[in-house]
Order: sequence, then structure tokens, then C-alpha cells
Amino acid sequence: MPTWEYMTTPLIIHNTTAILNNWGAQGWELVQVVTGPEGGLVAYLKRPRDEA
Repeated sequence: MPTWEYMTTPLIIHNTTAILNNWGAQGWELVQVVTGPEGGLVAYLKRPRDEA
């Protein structure tokens, strides 16, 4: 069974696609986007943990 690592990152509205494409190129999968506590958007991402 795979294990996962998780990461959160703020999303800047005018640059959302570039930000998500950058994380995706590093193997991160978008799980959810929510409104952060200060009003901005926050992306939750996951990727399989390297079992090395």
C-alpha cells in the first residue's frame, strides 16, 4: 500500500495555472483548493512518498 506525503501552498489568483503546473511537474497531485484563514486560496497537494 502506498504512503503519501502532503503539502500546502498559497495560490495567487493571477498565476494559479503556473503555480499548479510547477507543483505537478514535481510529482504533486492537487487534492483540494480551499479558502485560507486570511481569505486567500490554499492548495492541498499529495504525492507518493519515496520509499528509499
